[in-house]
Amino acid sequence: MRQSVNEAPPEATGAARRGSTVLVAVSVILLAVNLRPALVAVSPLLGNIRADTGMSATTAGLLTTLPVVCFGVLSPFAPRIGDRLGANVALLLAMVVLVAGTALRLLPSMTALLLGSVVIGLALAVANVLLPSVIKREFPSRAALMSGVYSMSMFGGAALAAGVTVPVQHAADLGWRAALAFWGLLGVAGVLVWLPQVSRRAGAPARVAENRPVRGLWRHPVAWAVAVFFTGTTLIFYASSAWLPTMLTDAGLPSGTAGWMLSFMSLVAIAGAFFTPILTGRNVPSGVLVVLSALLTMAGFAGVLTAPETATYLWMALLGLGQGAMLSLSVLFFVLRAPDARHTAQLSSMSQCAGYILGSVGPSAVGAVHQWTGDWTVPLVVLIVLGIPMIWSGLGSARKRYASYEIT
Repeated sequence: MRQSVNEAPPEATGAARRGSTVLVAVSVILLAVNLRPALVAVSPLLGNIRADTGMSATTAGLLTTLPVVCFGVLSPFAPRIGDRLGANVALLLAMVVLVAGTALRLLPSMTALLLGSVVIGLALAVANVLLPSVIKREFPSRAALMSGVYSMSMFGGAALAAGVTVPVQHAADLGWRAALAFWGLLGVAGVLVWLPQVSRRAGAPARVAENRPVRGLWRHPVAWAVAVFFTGTTLIFYASSAWLPTMLTDAGLPSGTAGWMLSFMSLVAIAGAFFTPILTGRNVPSGVLVVLSALLTMAGFAGVLTAPETATYLWMALLGLGQGAMLSLSVLFFVLRAPDARHTAQLSSMSQCAGYILGSVGPSAVGAVHQWTGDWTVPLVVLIVLGIPMIWSGLGSARKRYASYEIT
């Protein structure tokens, strides 16, 4: 049969499709890398910020707490924004707002510094919720692998900001405001790479079901299992990030070594986040991975409790592998327990609303228990015991059922 002049050869069409898929994957990875640096970069600069502005410890804490609170409060609105604008347009605007928030922190004003943190939280709340739905839509047959890459990219972005912010500041002789704004360049790269996805989806026909709201998910037991698992993951992560260096310092480790241990844990978490979905793809039951990740985390906290100065690298490796695996499983459950991209966005929204609100108060609660008891024994025991509801909710999330009601 003679081929039409205007008809592309099948191999050319296939190559174009593969190229488009690779570009989408790279774009998702770059957006995922952007989800944490603007927040994490504050911590290594906090001493300089307080010395320059004279802000109290409480106010300084708001720089990291406000965005996380925004994650929880604004997450329920993200699916609506995605419905109105389309997920790809909403994600592009989120990256633009992220860049604006980092630029706002350049202004010599305490109000601008705090407002910039809120603006960043607004942008990342939308991106946190909608990116898993894009993975569900674009990679239905590779959802496990892409969920792992997504989680790994988030941890990688956080580790990059934690380790590079101060060296960049010193190498370029920047002030702390410019060092914070430096991470806006990564957001600019995200905007440029994501632009083709907006034009690509603009011409795609919308399905009727994709524009109709999901009702009743807050009453669904599978949705609650996924939400509880994500909440526990978030609470453990933020409590660890806030207090592990102090725990180790109080146990006798030098402060520099204690800080490095947190970075080491974050680096190991990248491996846990990446390999978990690969194991899932090789038919390792996700329930087994849930139990293993919880036990690794519990063992890591038990090691910090009983022998913090002995085999510290081992305890940090266990915590990193466990927490990386739990975060990867949380994102994977957003995708696997939803029948379509619409449900994925709603399930992600529900879980992140609960998870980030409780996660934001977790460090304060752990600190209050420490102050009340006078040592770290009870807080660590609490963190160990949290592994039990993590196993229960994780096993509920691992069952092959959809968290869905009729789309009405």
